[in-house]
Amino acid sequence: MGGAIFIATCIGGAILLLATIGLIIIGIIRAAKTGGISGKDKAAQTEETKMIQDIFNGLSKMEERVEALETILIERRKERL
Repeated sequence: MGGAIFIATCIGGAILLLATIGLIIIGIIRAAKTGGISGKDKAAQTEETKMIQDIFNGLSKMEERVEALETILIERRKERL
């Protein structure tokens, strides 16, 4: 009786292992075919990239403006002294 349970457990474990390996292989094949992400996700990622680049460019310009203002303030302070 104990041997039968052991054998049944081993067979069930083997079936689960094969099913898991099969699902992993199917997932890898699907990811390889579609490039990993769908077309909608690619479009959203492209849009997000553009927004991040715009924010970066805007912050770079703002940094230049702040530096110019700092220069003006330093020059005015020197003139007063």
